[in-house]
Amino acid sequence: MRFWEGVPVPTVRRGHFWIAGERFELDGRTCQRAPLFAQWEAPEVVTRPHPVVLVHGGGYQGTEWLDTPDGRPGWAQRLVEAGYAVVLVDRPGHGRSPYHVETLGPMGPPFSYESARSIYFPDGAGDAHTQWPLGRDDPAAMDAFVAGYGPLPADLAVSQDVDADRLARLLDRVGPAVLLTHSASGPVGWTVADRRPDLVVGIVAIEPIGPPFARIPNIGSLEWGLAAVPMNYDPPVSTKTRMREAAPGSLSLPNLRDLPIVAVTAEASAFAAASAPTVAMLREAGADAELLHLPDHGVHGNGHGLIFERNSDDALQPVRRWLERRFERTDQMERGE
Repeated sequence: MRFWEGVPVPTVRRGHFWIAGERFELDGRTCQRAPLFAQWEAPEVVTRPHPVVLVHGGGYQGTEWLDTPDGRPGWAQRLVEAGYAVVLVDRPGHGRSPYHVETLGPMGPPFSYESARSIYFPDGAGDAHTQWPLGRDDPAAMDAFVAGYGPLPADLAVSQDVDADRLARLLDRVGPAVLLTHSASGPVGWTVADRRPDLVVGIVAIEPIGPPFARIPNIGSLEWGLAAVPMNYDPPVSTKTRMREAAPGSLSLPNLRDLPIVAVTAEASAFAAASAPTVAMLREAGADAELLHLPDHGVHGNGHGLIFERNSDDALQPVRRWLERRFERTDQMERGE
């Protein structure tokens, strides 16, 4: 059977656009620094109050929200089917957003097969991890999975600052939206909300990297607590040392006050433990942050790649219910329905 046979014909609207980077001079020529590629899809009739901006993790690209590694529809399509407009991005230096060392600085190490295994299906997960969609000893499947990964910028602070700037300007264009982040893009979500408090209506963070102040191998350090870049704390914090020395609960983030945030964690993922202290710090700073642990909602056997594992449709359902509970009822009340 041809690969396209048996796949339903979708009826959607779609397009793409770029968030341009800054111009700079290089060897007497004008170049552009770190653009961001955005792809959007929407159903014939959008029935949800806010679009969802899907921000990929680590060294991957926006395709992680499309088809799953075993060929099923990903979260982007499922959200469109549920009535949402979605925007998928390739963060600067990833996927269709070009990388050049003159604009983003040196590259970090290439993504290895060993990293893929340790992140997505580590030996320590044992029998608890039942939803990985590929054969663990299938070399062709691993080749295809790793092929989509590239290096991250070596300087995490530069990377997060550029990501946050481009995503903030993307929201200037698309309007108020929910950010749905994964893994390494988690801290970018808080940073964008800090820069565009009127345009980020909520954040769903799928296993965001952490905990606060963590050093993440092959990625970098969250030297400012929740992120690798400074945020607008009250009272202001001038140095990384003062940030580390601040007493718990002594710093607030006025731009995140009462912002609905949920960190989604999986049963068999080593990354899940990082979310509780991250949520605690967000709450101390004034955000309306909470944990959503998938087993508590009847979704079992997942690792860090829960968004594309075999039960990815099931994993999306608690997230959809959270979105509906936090935004749609409020929207209906505001309209007097």
